[in-house]
Amino acid sequence: MNKEASIILKNRAIAMAKNPDQETGFSKSTGVIAFTLAAETYCVESAFVKEVYPLKEYTSLPGVPDYILGLINVRGQILPVVNPKKFFNLPERGLGELNKVIILFHNKMEFGILADFVEGSLFLSPEEIMDVPAGVTSIGEKYLKGVTMDNLIVLDAEALLNDEGIIVDDK
Repeated sequence: MNKEASIILKNRAIAMAKNPDQETGFSKSTGVIAFTLAAETYCVESAFVKEVYPLKEYTSLPGVPDYILGLINVRGQILPVVNPKKFFNLPERGLGELNKVIILFHNKMEFGILADFVEGSLFLSPEEIMDVPAGVTSIGEKYLKGVTMDNLIVLDAEALLNDEGIIVDDK
């Protein structure tokens, strides 16, 4: 065995020996909701998803950051909707009838994120999630858990829900 192959095998062994909880937060197969944004497929852990709601109509708000699409009424509950394409500086395409709002919740924080299309739910194991590739700049690394071999981008819903930059304050 040559030296290069030995180094590759050693690095693989080290990577496989890491505790999956530390890298992805996934300790076993975890359910996720997959959706498309700007021709890319993303997912969030289903544990943070309250429901998927069709975007029928929304109310725009003046004076809020441009990544806030507006407010929606979900059975009497008023929720803000974040447009991740603006939040992550992704290319935009207009709103259509396939747009859905994925309502995220954690502790006392709850809001919706706009999706171009919801692909469905699936399960991911820790072994399927690889580290975020170097050079990812459009979406900050703090919002990513990793990517899969199928180019499914795993968002960190908890980081989104805990980001104080998303909270619109009247001060």
